[in-house]
Amino acid sequence: MTMAPDDAQRDALLYQTMREFVQSMDDTLPGKFEITKEGIVHDMMAPVGPHELTTLRVRKRLEKVMPEVLVAHTGTPDVESQAEGIMRHPDVMVIAEADMEVEGAFDPRTLLASIEVVSRSNPDNDWVSKLRDYPLLGIPVYAIFDPRTGSGAVLSDIHPTPSGPRYATRKEFVYGEDVTIGEWTITTQDLPRYV
Repeated sequence: MTMAPDDAQRDALLYQTMREFVQSMDDTLPGKFEITKEGIVHDMMAPVGPHELTTLRVRKRLEKVMPEVLVAHTGTPDVESQAEGIMRHPDVMVIAEADMEVEGAFDPRTLLASIEVVSRSNPDNDWVSKLRDYPLLGIPVYAIFDPRTGSGAVLSDIHPTPSGPRYATRKEFVYGEDVTIGEWTITTQDLPRYV
């Protein structure tokens, strides 16, 4: 089914309006804002210690085993596809340093992997929404670390489905095991859990 030009224009205008709202709220309200097909996601809680420590440890462990031209980036900017109407902010992005030399948001097709640490306040954002959005954006590997359960999953091999692109391969792990994200294997020893 193709969209009529009026629908495409309306969707583009709606996305631009949501994007302007998110930008205006970034320094005003706590938490982080993202845009999905369903609308704006606002994770109101600032990340807590176990979330931030997991992000730090995963980033440092990846950077020890990756080539120097790649980084496990934890800052801004966002990852955005205006064509899809999606703007996300992964906890860790595996990307070539050269692909970071852009103005504005990163092109999601330049990411080698996206890593999320599940938020205590909004776990469905990582386990449901991003599981749908990241293959749609063309991010080849999505790793989820869940401090609530001490487990996670690595998803890869994007393939077409009637509902849109989805990951075909899912490899689950529990904290304490080694996990392979893309081409790089790291330990999950000593990753903190939520109390």
